[in-house]
Amino acid sequence: MATTDFASELKDLRTTMESVRQVTDLDRLKSQIADLSEKSAAPDLWDDPEKAQEVTSSLSRLNSELERITGMDQRIDDLEVLVEMATEDGGDAETLAEAEKELVSLRKAVGELEVRTLLAGEYDQREAVVTIRAGAGGVDAADFAEMLMRMYLRWAERHGYPTSVLDTSYAEEAGLKSATFEVKVPYAFGHLSVEAGTHRLVRISPFDNQGRRQTSFAAVEVIPLIESTDHIEIPENEIKVDVFRSSGPGGQSVNTTDSAVRMTHIPTGIVVSMQNEKSQIQNRAAALRVLQSRLLLQRQAEEQAAKKALAGDVKASWGDQMRSYVLHPYQMVKDLRTEYEVGNTSGVFDGDIDGFIEAGIRWKRAAERDEA
Repeated sequence: MATTDFASELKDLRTTMESVRQVTDLDRLKSQIADLSEKSAAPDLWDDPEKAQEVTSSLSRLNSELERITGMDQRIDDLEVLVEMATEDGGDAETLAEAEKELVSLRKAVGELEVRTLLAGEYDQREAVVTIRAGAGGVDAADFAEMLMRMYLRWAERHGYPTSVLDTSYAEEAGLKSATFEVKVPYAFGHLSVEAGTHRLVRISPFDNQGRRQTSFAAVEVIPLIESTDHIEIPENEIKVDVFRSSGPGGQSVNTTDSAVRMTHIPTGIVVSMQNEKSQIQNRAAALRVLQSRLLLQRQAEEQAAKKALAGDVKASWGDQMRSYVLHPYQMVKDLRTEYEVGNTSGVFDGDIDGFIEAGIRWKRAAERDEA
């Protein structure tokens, strides 16, 4: 068994952390914290509850970010002390094993921090709205859409990220026609934006009585959650609103009144449906928020397309099939853009997708650098 070169490993960790500190700009971060701390101490802060919530939430997030970085530096220092204790006086196998375990944990944690520094896009810091739609493949596609929804909700649960399901449209036999949910944590959009695209599932269909292999598809859309500062104004005469009765499982008051809302943006044809809240007013507010978010992302995409056209960029965008989930005749999940793959398909469907997300972020940023 090869001996770990702790000196080299510690040096690499410190080099990476130096890059993280440079990108993060700790002086600017501390200045922002000081400014928000002053605002949070103002006696009239809660005269405007919405503004107060924004200040306190931002302060908490920035403090957590600072503590995460400074805490990582301390962990590296502590590991160095542990290694010294393990190697003095001929070596201590138990302490050395503890150092090895901490090194593995630190590599993962520092790698996650490094990936965070790559999230520098205009909307990467935003919360995310994720929509999953069943594609080709009939009932298998609807079942696959439900599997993907559970996968992302389990991923969020693993990290302690709050989520809120906004809309679910159930298929007739099994699964989902579509579903929309929010991931309410900063940088959710930056992380999940690399999940957007067409996902493919290959398996023996549990809905085919002849046991044949079936290929099915589902589309994942990820948009940044709108903020009050974005100024996406939509004239009322550009919106058509229909109300209808919610369908599928739900509380008694959910599916016995015309509380569901379908909102259509007439100029673009974008349609948003919301039915998971109990009141029509709540569903209308949620639908408007998601519609504004989609228009915001569309505006950004149009601006980027214009820039590429001016630059004469003829490179293709991400392919339709960005990831394959194969359950038969072998077990493997593979991202077709990054080549990242794992054999533990059950783990992936249970939310273990950090490796895919991190590989996707690194791939996306590398592609952007090549285009620059």
